Amino acid sequence: MDNWINAHYRMQGMPTSTFDFHSHLEYEIYFFHAGECRYLINNRIYDLQPGDILLMDGLTLHKPNPNPCSESTYTRSVIHFSPAYLQELLSVLGAKRVLDPFVKLNNCLLRTGYDESAQFVDERIERIARMLSNSDKERQQTGQKNVIILAEMKLEFVQLLIAIYKISQKKLSHVPSKPTEKEQHAETMASWINKNYTEKVSLDRLAAELNLSKYYASHVFKEVTGFTVMEYLMGCRVNQAKYLLEMEPNWSLAEVSRHSGFESSAHFSRYFKDKVGITPSNYRRNRLNSNHSANKEEQ
Repeated sequence: MDNWINAHYRMQGMPTSTFDFHSHLEYEIYFFHAGECRYLINNRIYDLQPGDILLMDGLTLHKPNPNPCSESTYTRSVIHFSPAYLQELLSVLGAKRVLDPFVKLNNCLLRTGYDESAQFVDERIERIARMLSNSDKERQQTGQKNVIILAEMKLEFVQLLIAIYKISQKKLSHVPSKPTEKEQHAETMASWINKNYTEKVSLDRLAAELNLSKYYASHVFKEVTGFTVMEYLMGCRVNQAKYLLEMEPNWSLAEVSRHSGFESSAHFSRYFKDKVGITPSNYRRNRLNSNHSANKEEQ
């Protein structure tokens, strides 16, 4: 697979592990095919319908919450891609605006009803995923990239971005969240946590400030989002820590910990390694080295 893009077409079923609340530096195109799924992006909750397309900047915390009891198998396609890598190509084509939906629409949902434009997007994602797989296999066999396959794949991807850009221009495609009472309360709680996660937060404080019972707040948030209030809170803190580790390379781990809301640097280091898989220091080193390598490639 090429290092600036990753594509999976029509992934089916539930993984062995639960879906994590996560973020990443790449932009994401998420295409929902079938099943029942609520999707949480920051403090917004969407009940997905087949043909829905989510466009995400990656950095905003997000998490699918599929219903394991649905009669229809949870099926989705996902593409992650680096916008920085595409800048030169899009500039040459005079098509920089095709990235506007990811930048200006604030992690939006496009509801297509699986119309003709959505079918075109579906087909492009399938082709891109297949090309990446073929390129990866050939590289493993020969030790070299097939530049023709990669060039063809880039053209397919630009066509995909253009199609998504056209869909995004239809105002009726921008579906606002119409939450139920429970979903509205869950969104309100998520918004409150996003504003206060760097402070000392407890379920008692959240419930009191939002005028909700502690029991109701706890159970509704879990029911709607699929995880607890404290899991969401810690996800916000880890996401902020990732950002600071990369954007503030001269800060100590204690400073990153404090500005992310952790009780102590020791707790921060333990929790970060448990959730991310590596220590904060190694995460910072990997990200800075990755950025340095990307800059060298662009030059």
